[in-house]
Formats: sequence, C-alpha cells, structure tokens
Amino acid sequence: MHRSLRRPLSIATVLACLTLRVFASDVPIGTRPNVLFIAVDDLNDWIGPLRGHPQVKTPHIDRLAKRGITFTNAHCAAPLCNPSRAAVFSGHQPFQTGVLANDEKAIRTARPDLVLIPQHFQQAGYRTYATGKLLHQKGTGLCETEFYPEQRWSPFAPAATNYTAEELPSKGSANPQHRTVLKGRPVVLPLNRMPSDRAAASPGGESFDWGPLEVDDADLGDGQIADWAVQQIRNQPPASAQPWFLAVGFYRPHIPLFAPKKYFDLYAGLDIQLPVVKADDLDDLSATGRKWASDPVTAGSHASVIKHGQWKAAVTAYLACVSFIDAQVGKLLDALDASPAAANTVIVFWGDHGWHLGEKEHWGKWTGWQRSTRVPLIVAPTKNATTGKFSLGATCAAPVGLIDLYPTLVDVCGLAPRPGLAGESLARLLQDPTTTSDRHILTSFDAGNFAVTGPRWRYLRYADGNEELYDSLNDPHEWTNLAGRPEVRAAQQAMAAKIPVVAAHPNDASEPPPKSGRKKKRLAP
Repeated sequence: MHRSLRRPLSIATVLACLTLRVFASDVPIGTRPNVLFIAVDDLNDWIGPLRGHPQVKTPHIDRLAKRGITFTNAHCAAPLCNPSRAAVFSGHQPFQTGVLANDEKAIRTARPDLVLIPQHFQQAGYRTYATGKLLHQKGTGLCETEFYPEQRWSPFAPAATNYTAEELPSKGSANPQHRTVLKGRPVVLPLNRMPSDRAAASPGGESFDWGPLEVDDADLGDGQIADWAVQQIRNQPPASAQPWFLAVGFYRPHIPLFAPKKYFDLYAGLDIQLPVVKADDLDDLSATGRKWASDPVTAGSHASVIKHGQWKAAVTAYLACVSFIDAQVGKLLDALDASPAAANTVIVFWGDHGWHLGEKEHWGKWTGWQRSTRVPLIVAPTKNATTGKFSLGATCAAPVGLIDLYPTLVDVCGLAPRPGLAGESLARLLQDPTTTSDRHILTSFDAGNFAVTGPRWRYLRYADGNEELYDSLNDPHEWTNLAGRPEVRAAQQAMAAKIPVVAAHPNDASEPPPKSGRKKKRLAP
C-alpha cells in the first residue's frame, strides 16, 4: 500500500467526507445517476482544456470540460495499456495485482477475487454496457452487454496487413511496400514509407505508420463504437427506474495514426508546431534512463522519424486522430443531451496513459516521464442535484490518479464503499477544485520501476537503483535531472520514501522483480 494512504486523516478531510456522505450515500436506486465512462487510448494532453498543443481542434471535449472539472495533474498507475486499465477497473495498483505489462496475465485471471467497477455497479442494481477497448483483453465479460468491433488498430483486416514472401525483404529497406485494398481501392502500406524498427523480419504489418484514409467515420472501429454507444443511450426506457453504466473505449490515437481524410483537412495549410525538445536532454540521465528513452519498444525510434523527415507528418496525424475521436465524443454528448438521462448522468473522460512524440527522443509510452504518465481526466457531474454542488468549467491542479476513479464513482453515485481500494475519492476536489493537496501519485512501469508525482516534484527510480528528480514548477518539460545535487537532497529523500515496499499478493504467481533492466518479452504494444 502507498505510504501516503496510511497517514491519519485531517479534521478538514473528515468533515469533507461527512459532507459528501450527506448527498452521496444511501441514494435510492431509482434516483442514482447514470454513468458515461469514456476511455481513450494513448491520449496525452493534446486536447483543448489541457492546452498541450496550441493547434489541436477538440470542440466537443472542450464543451465537456465546460460542464465539469478538468484535472491538470492526473497520472496513470502504469504507462501501458494492460496494467493501466487493470488498475482503473480493479482499483488496485499493478504491483498489487501482478498485472505489470501487456504480454502477461489479465486482471480477471491474475486477481479473480477483485470486483471490477462494472461488477460493483451491477451489484448495486445498475444495467451495465461496454464497447470498444476498455480492459486490454478482448471478450473478458466486463459488462452484461458487450460489443467489440472487429476493427481495432487498423481499418485493414489482419491478413490484409501481412507482407507476402516477395514483399517481406522490402520491410527493412528504405522503401517498404505491401500492397492491399481498402474499400475496393489499392493501398500501399506503410503510408509513411518508413522501415520497421521493431520487427523488420516479421511478415506482420507495421503499426508505426500514419496518414489520411479515404473512408467515413463508420468505416473505422471507433466510428462503429460511437454509433453503438449512441444507440444504447437512445434505447434506454424514458422512465426507467434502473440506472445504467455505459463504458465506451476508443482506440485512436493509438498507432497506426490513421483517420478519415476530413480530420487531416482540419490541419491543412497550418505550419504544424513540433514538440519543444532540448538537444542534449538525455545527457544528464543514467545509462538506464537513456535506454528507456531510446528503445523503440512500443512505437518506433526518434532517429528513424528524423531520418525520413516524418516528424511533422506524424504530429499532424496524431492531431487528426485526436480530432477524429473528439467527433466521436461529440456524438455521445449529443445523444445524451437529447435523451431523458441528460440531467442525471455523470460523465468521466480519461486517457489510459500519455504518449511521446519525440520528447526525450522517445516515441510511444512505457516510460516514467510525465509525457508518458500524465493523462487527460475530466469529470462532469449530473445537471441535477443528485451529486451535490460542484464547480463547473473549472480546473484542478492537485495531484490525482486514475486509481482514484473507482472510489470517486462509488462516492458520487451513492454506492456502498468497496474496501481495500488503493485510491481515494475526488469528490471533495469536484466540490472545490482549488483545494490544496500534498498527495503523491504513484506510477509503476514494469517490475521495480517507479515514478512519483507530487505538487512540485517528480521522482523516478529504476529497478537498478538509478534515480531522477525534476522540479515540475520550474522545469515542466523535465529537461534537468536534479538527482544527486546537495541542494535538493531533502526533496529527493522525501520523494524516494513514497515508493512502497512491494509484497506480492498470495494470488499473484508472477516472478519477483528483476534486479535490473527490463524484460523484452513483456513489451508488446
């Protein structure tokens, strides 16, 4: 358990909790709010409310932020799909469950004793629905009604992305070419014509690709996901006494960065701004830190992007994919606002982890730096009085985690508490986003590697003992590693003390943390 969770509650916190319980507990089932739970894969802070990129166009996420609270210092429990999502839905940290990476066990097999968020809502009388990417595994019985479109990362069927024996030698060359068909038209993959950094000898298609496609929203999995979710909202009985929980998981902007051409057209004619980077950013890191930066384990290498002149094209594609997902979010909001549930639905919008686009010379996720751990998080309360009085259109700078979503939903929906959760309810921050906090949020990446985020400092410790310390107030890009400097020794020691002593759960059959390094077999995207 995180040490900060053991400290005694202050009188102010106790009073705040008591205040919350006045409106949150023992709510009759017929008046409990519905929940629209929206997850987005690989989304960093490039959305309007977080101002992560000055040119991004997200009008629908912007209007969602105006009806709720945007958390500007929110972080994932793990910067990789499977462990991050397992932590969100179970309310337990990856090192507590043993779900540490993508190539290992699922949360249901690792910890069958845990009650996931939709199960808890089912037990409270909710009707639950799910669509798209929520848990990392497909078909895991997450909700009572499930739907998983066949098209996930790509609009192409898996067989259509495989190189033939004649084409395979080109995959590692300067001009890889695989010919396939999309909607009856010939297409040559990869669109960016970049050789594979990860699997040049494999016949499988390269996901580190980007470009526009002449397709409609409904031709892609995310468009199908949005349409299905909209239909569920419309199909709810107008006077139903049974509340619902609808989880919607979008795949973009996960690579390949494909989206309908109209979303690329939004950025046509603009001089696209690249991420601000520092030429010698890696010089003050240990060999371990530099390896985490340079390994193309979840995407590709920065060197390849630069060599092939693709940085601006990749950034444009990422922006286009974000706008594509923004349009799908808009469909959900429109359907909800036109439904009888409009006034009594809590909306939670979150990304499972961040994504590098050249920062720290890295592409993808799976690092301990803020670009990889920081996530979008917006919570919009109901429009009626069910969940009390909340600030709207506000931002909250307090450190929070996705691990807090489970207890927060339990709190604001008036469900029975679930004991043993690692996070804490954000309800008091929803009521007063200006509340100060000395919390420290824990992120783990593979066994034995941790990042700690506090109000000012960010601290990384690798499994081999190497450390990094950043002053988030004065160095938001994390360009200067202060670890080891005498003037910050106290801060470094205080942050190091936040890292827990990890003890495996009896149901966790995973091996103990390695003494150093990372296990390549675990690092599938």
